[in-house]
Amino acid sequence: MRRQLLGVLGCVALLGVLGACSRSKEGPTQAGPTHASKVKLVLNWVPEPEFGGFYAAREKGEFKRHGLEVDILGGGAGVPVLQMVASGQAEFGIAGADEVLTARARGVDVLPLFAVYQTSPQGIMAHASSGAKGIADVLTKGGTVALEPGLPYAAYLKKKYGFGKVKIVPYDGGVARFVADKTFAQQCFVTSEPLAAKRQGSDPAVFLVADEGFNPYVAVVITRRELWKQQPERVKSFVAAVREGWRAYLEDPAPANAVMAKLNTTLDAETFAAAAAAQEPLIETEQTRTNGLGTMTRERWETLGRQLVDLGIIEKAPNVDDFLLPEFLGPVPKTSP
Repeated sequence: MRRQLLGVLGCVALLGVLGACSRSKEGPTQAGPTHASKVKLVLNWVPEPEFGGFYAAREKGEFKRHGLEVDILGGGAGVPVLQMVASGQAEFGIAGADEVLTARARGVDVLPLFAVYQTSPQGIMAHASSGAKGIADVLTKGGTVALEPGLPYAAYLKKKYGFGKVKIVPYDGGVARFVADKTFAQQCFVTSEPLAAKRQGSDPAVFLVADEGFNPYVAVVITRRELWKQQPERVKSFVAAVREGWRAYLEDPAPANAVMAKLNTTLDAETFAAAAAAQEPLIETEQTRTNGLGTMTRERWETLGRQLVDLGIIEKAPNVDDFLLPEFLGPVPKTSP
């Protein structure tokens, strides 16, 4: 696991590329394209179910139906998504909401368009046999917890509960120690580590950080403002196709899983299916059933901004009116491509 380790640390490097961000290579903007418009979407991790809707949009022809030819660039540790989007190397990218606000606080003019996870999949997993009923128990009843203390949600948990009663050790990206040690707990992504631990015969109990009050949007589609200003219809078409792709994936993840499995051979079909099932209630919520998949609210972004300031991660919360576009706040209008 790794997604949350990448974006915030990479934001500083963005300042060096802003001068060349997007003044020179925008492509045609005045007239509509006479053929499919080629764009790039860069992921912040390797192909897994958290990206299933994007692959479904491509495989089911939703991108094509909206006049787009989309090259999905699989990510991985160290892929500078924010830099690539801000500099125009990719039209769209995937980042966490906390990464977006941190970048904007440092002058990077990226815009959030669509939030896949309405409930953050970040969590803490402990052994069910420990008797823990929540994160408070994990952090206050002793034992060892593998956690990256520099992460925003780790800072939030430290401020809320303190780490004085547990031993915090670095997170190593796997589950071997968890499986071997019944007193061990660790950070997790609910579609990843808990499934791996179960496959190895362990008994993980998973507690969402969102339930503690820190719930940033995760897997947020971003673009740069200049692209939105020059080609708003292309951006709206991309988001519409993504929404349709995610609807298709939630209804039947198998076709897209099969495609991703060829690109990511570390996961088998059973794990792909289990991860897709685990994430569904975090993606489809009462909010999305009312307003549409991927839609966001001002309140969520404002709350997150205040939390990041309170945690000392940013000095001042960006004004939501400077980056939230009404077109993507919902409810989704009924339109056709």
